[in-house]
Amino acid sequence: MHPHTSETNIERQSSALCDGTPCRRLPKVFNRVAPVLLIALLALTGATTESARVQFLTTPDDGIQPQATVDDEGAVHLTYFKGDPKAGDIFYVYQKPGQPEFSKPIQVNSHSGSAIAIGTIRGAQMALGKNGRVHVAWNGGSGAAAVPHEGAPMLYARMNDASTAFEPERDLINDAVGLDGGGSVAADRQGNVYVTWHGRQPGSEEGEAGRAVFIARSTDDGKTFTREAQANPKPTGACGCCGMRAFADRKGALYLLYRAASEKVNRDVVLLVSRKNGKDFETANAHRWKISTCPMSSAFLSETRDGTLAAWETDGQVFYAVVNPKTLQVSKPIAPPGLEKRKHPVVIGNAKGETLMVWTEGTGWQKGGSVSWQLFDKGGKAIGETGRGGAVKVWSLVSAYAKPDGNFVIVL
Repeated sequence: MHPHTSETNIERQSSALCDGTPCRRLPKVFNRVAPVLLIALLALTGATTESARVQFLTTPDDGIQPQATVDDEGAVHLTYFKGDPKAGDIFYVYQKPGQPEFSKPIQVNSHSGSAIAIGTIRGAQMALGKNGRVHVAWNGGSGAAAVPHEGAPMLYARMNDASTAFEPERDLINDAVGLDGGGSVAADRQGNVYVTWHGRQPGSEEGEAGRAVFIARSTDDGKTFTREAQANPKPTGACGCCGMRAFADRKGALYLLYRAASEKVNRDVVLLVSRKNGKDFETANAHRWKISTCPMSSAFLSETRDGTLAAWETDGQVFYAVVNPKTLQVSKPIAPPGLEKRKHPVVIGNAKGETLMVWTEGTGWQKGGSVSWQLFDKGGKAIGETGRGGAVKVWSLVSAYAKPDGNFVIVL
């Protein structure tokens, strides 16, 4: 695979060098040389901007719905979707430090067509666990094996012991049926793996108010899982076609971020935290939003040196906050400048204490859009102007990660 990286401000600032023609339309050798020359020129003249610290990476193989993360050795791990949006496949690649290209793709799902991309929020999510093992979970597509319960399966697969292929996927739903919005997966260094989703148990209240968040736990690195149990301690409902996010920090605390749906209009984003291996969750935060329809939103969690970063959408704006891992106190929500309608936020921190927030604009049902981003300093103050540019494909969203040098990469 040949990942294509380019400085985000290259095309805008290199028009003079290209005589008004974007460099990507010139011979490939010029594409490789011009960005390097331009960056050197900007550095010499002191004209570098904050946007020069953010790079674009195109998802390999023309895939969509990228999910990227970086391990302790600096290797980039990436999953993506390919194929029919109703019945496609998930692929995994990695790129070691200093390696110019991604590895050869490995198909994650053993049943061809068992993944789905429709709705954007139902795609695969990935986590790295004990000894760097890769864990992937996703909503089952129309090509998935038949299941004995109502609705789609919540599928999970893990990398085999030899790191050469994924084990066959398993459906982890027993009682909590009615899978709609996307599920999630988290893993820690102690061998705990968590697969989460929202659904409803037989006999529960009809509609979204009767939905709840469920979790299946593994203590043997994904080899076996417990029967699912309800995670949210209080009845909040769950927004049926909204995604959710799970994340385990370095100390093993588990975070779940999802959208509630009580009384049909209370669609708050709720953060649950467990410091007991996926048991006894506490409600750490709720961001209010009254809306009568499902916004089909996604959420994001990651870790930085100061705590866990959480990102979500409320009323067309995207926000992020920092969760103190000791006290579980949540900072005041921070939104990037501007009034554009925004969706699918991603938030990543670097070793310098800076934060990158990325989101999409113009995306919707069967509609692509564009990506925008904002850098923030240690105190949550916006650095420079909001960056814009880069197309987001239909049913896709974006991912991001921090490089060892403190710069960031946005994956389209």
